[in-house]
Amino acid sequence: MSIALIILAAGHGSRMKSDKPKVLHRVASAPLLWHTMRRAESLDVAKTVVVVGHEGEQVSEAAKAFDPDCEIVWQKEQNGTGHAVQQAQAALDGFEGDAVVLYGDTPFVAPETLERMLAARADGNDIVVLGFKAANPGGYGRLVMESGILTEIVEAKDASPEQLAIDFCNSGVICAPAPLLFSLLDQVGNDNASGEVYLTDIIGIANGEGLKCTAITCDEAETMGVNTRADLAMAEANFQKATRAAMLENGVTMTAPETVFFAFDTVVGRDTIIGPNVFFGPGVTVENNVHIRVFCHFEGCHISSGAIVGPFARLRPGTELGGDVKVGNFVEIKNAIVDQGAKVNHLSYVGDAHVGEGSNIGAGTIFCNYDGVNKHHTEVGKHVFVGSNSALVAPVTLGDEAFVTTGAVVTDDVPAGDMVFARVRQVTKKGLGKRFIERLRAAKK
Repeated sequence: MSIALIILAAGHGSRMKSDKPKVLHRVASAPLLWHTMRRAESLDVAKTVVVVGHEGEQVSEAAKAFDPDCEIVWQKEQNGTGHAVQQAQAALDGFEGDAVVLYGDTPFVAPETLERMLAARADGNDIVVLGFKAANPGGYGRLVMESGILTEIVEAKDASPEQLAIDFCNSGVICAPAPLLFSLLDQVGNDNASGEVYLTDIIGIANGEGLKCTAITCDEAETMGVNTRADLAMAEANFQKATRAAMLENGVTMTAPETVFFAFDTVVGRDTIIGPNVFFGPGVTVENNVHIRVFCHFEGCHISSGAIVGPFARLRPGTELGGDVKVGNFVEIKNAIVDQGAKVNHLSYVGDAHVGEGSNIGAGTIFCNYDGVNKHHTEVGKHVFVGSNSALVAPVTLGDEAFVTTGAVVTDDVPAGDMVFARVRQVTKKGLGKRFIERLRAAKK
């Protein structure tokens, strides 16, 4: 059966107290919306429809950045969840498969849970709702069950005292054949406490038509909605806790897991060691048998097997480290390829460059890649030695086995095997140091 996703992302999110749409606030370096979209990637989705409203252009741009093929529809006025889902009807005209309704601010529904919902649909249920046992039911809608049949979903503000005592609550996630979903919504009114079109009202209508409705349950943590800054912080904590556990389970060593922070798409291979206080931004892949020392920051980079990085290293987007590369303390690398066995050991900046196999970049070396307007490339060949405190002024090429002496400022290409001296000759003035200091001290009195 084909599957379509309808992701609701039109709300104001006023409790976030932000100019930014709620679904664009970030957890693990990614918008909440991306987490929702990613959770369904394993479902073989035929079509994704994202319903936008408040600051919809920004939300549309973010959705398209994750999935260029998704379709955007607008909810111009926020008249309830049912009304929001109805905005997807034209986009799914002629679609006969199942529609799954998800929420851009509820990012943690597990793929396995969605698969169980689809399995329940395949077992002959016309509508499947995702529910959870709430520790504090509060304002959640209640799921009224009788012998495995979902008879009604009652919003808390419309519930009787007996219904408020139910702790089986509605997550809002619903799965149903798309034509049936829209047909039922056409019959829903807004005669309720909020004057809105409730998606949940389709259950009562479906039961009245003799259709079979049920609910499956999941852990309450999966249904966490993010409505406030406090929720956002809790969502971050929950994501990091789960990801750290998964990394440990998959063979990654962390000496202080609670201090390591991952992005939503971080990949780390087995037998890699991660020291304390390491931060992974988006787009980072680390292969097997890498050693990452303390206080490193990574984003948009690839680290190959056997590499040793840090402490206090920063790898920025476009960085590619080959196997057995060594990157030492207080090194920054950006948009550069560092080949097998090369070393950038301490206090250096390597930007917009290619460093060849086995080359050594001495301490304090700066790749001068920016002229104030444009960025320029530096090419370092194989087995090149660059002495400490050197400056390579791009664009410049150092041939294989070239040798740059300490403190050189290199502005011209260096042919393979050549040595370059590019500094002022040392001049020593006998006794001048002592006399100079005495003169300064006397002037200070």
